[in-house]
Amino acid sequence: MNDYRRIADRLADDIAAGRLKPGERLPPQRVFARRRGIAGSTAGRVYGELVRRGLVVGEVGRGTFVRASRAAPAGLALTEPAAAAAATAAAAVPVNMELNYPSVPGQSELLAPSLAALLRPDVLDEALRPAAATGTAAAREAAATLLSLPREHPAGQLLFTGNARQAIAAALACLVRPGGRVGVEALTYPLVKEIAARVGSTLVPLVSDADGVLPQSVAAAHRAAPLSALYLQPTLHNPTSLTMSEERRRQLAHAVTDLDIPVVEDRIWSFLDDRSTPLAAYAPGLTHVVDSLSKRVAPGLTVGFLVVPQRRAGAVAAAIRSGGWSASRFALDAAVRWIGDGTVARLVAAKRSDAARRQRILAAELHGFSVRSDPRAYHAWWELPAPWRADTFTAAAAAHGIAVTPGPAFAVDPSRTPDAVRLGLGSTGVPDLERALRTLARLARSRADGRTVR
Repeated sequence: MNDYRRIADRLADDIAAGRLKPGERLPPQRVFARRRGIAGSTAGRVYGELVRRGLVVGEVGRGTFVRASRAAPAGLALTEPAAAAAATAAAAVPVNMELNYPSVPGQSELLAPSLAALLRPDVLDEALRPAAATGTAAAREAAATLLSLPREHPAGQLLFTGNARQAIAAALACLVRPGGRVGVEALTYPLVKEIAARVGSTLVPLVSDADGVLPQSVAAAHRAAPLSALYLQPTLHNPTSLTMSEERRRQLAHAVTDLDIPVVEDRIWSFLDDRSTPLAAYAPGLTHVVDSLSKRVAPGLTVGFLVVPQRRAGAVAAAIRSGGWSASRFALDAAVRWIGDGTVARLVAAKRSDAARRQRILAAELHGFSVRSDPRAYHAWWELPAPWRADTFTAAAAAHGIAVTPGPAFAVDPSRTPDAVRLGLGSTGVPDLERALRTLARLARSRADGRTVR
């Protein structure tokens, strides 16, 4: 048997015996490899095998965790009560509230006709050709319509990537040198933390209030040591759902213009709330706008959009090429069809209604708790009641078959980690969502009043 499988078997035994508990985090692969005296590639195969067996789950920027539901190892004889318990666990579908890719009934039926048209041999031949970072003329026109850009956009250049994550990476790669500083909200997208660690830059947490990031905080951080860029989520911020006020956007635009600080504006959730003006409208010469189809449509076949100031277009396009982050021509052609025939607009309308429904369920099930959210959002920030800590609550939720994201995954300052969890509301069915929120509420109350939940 391959060495990596023998190691995976031993870890599987530890999980089955309870030596590795649900929700427990495995060491990073490089640490695991060093401890075991194996190659890093072997460690990667071990973790991959555990994922394949359904024993662990990995999350970008967080790590690898033991799953709540575990099957018995092959060949292990179970007592009758244990067998019944295993059967019950197998029948229960774990609820993943870490992932947050909304889907609505009838979504596949809406998307299929355009994909079917692309599979015609004469059309497919063209769709399988490589695409440049600038996309195609049809893609630029469709994206300009979707993003409400002027047909002739004098202030910026529209570029395309495989997804929004790649668009963020490309923008930051051009703006921030190793050792540079990036101003961000104190709670930020975990991928940005990962990018910063990889390229050797420092994330600087900025002070916010109920209206968003304070301009004076940006100025103070820049005085302390120059900021290379800002990365912000002004609309339906992940994880808090905060939307920056219009006045704060104007103030912030004035501040970054005076200080000449480029901004990466992440608008991935803005399709759910079209009332606010993009920050880019107030500072077009400095703002790099990131968006995509992953939330509007689906993550499996998506396109990332990146609108950059004209003077930076060549450098960002080069970063997209060198990073291998270009969108596929097939995805671009599918996007053109979905945007042009109204499919994306219909999905957006359906998802706005769906998000509002899920927020009503959240409000009902977590009534009385400290939850920060927005009636239009697909996520919420739950500040846990004492004495719960984020890590212990996450592990306890995992033991009940529910995956949530602990607050420290978003925290920029490691010394200020919130006892909170982010709840993703979009990736599970409504009945499962209701049951999961009810279970989490019961779990939170159990520790708060000294009882244990069963």
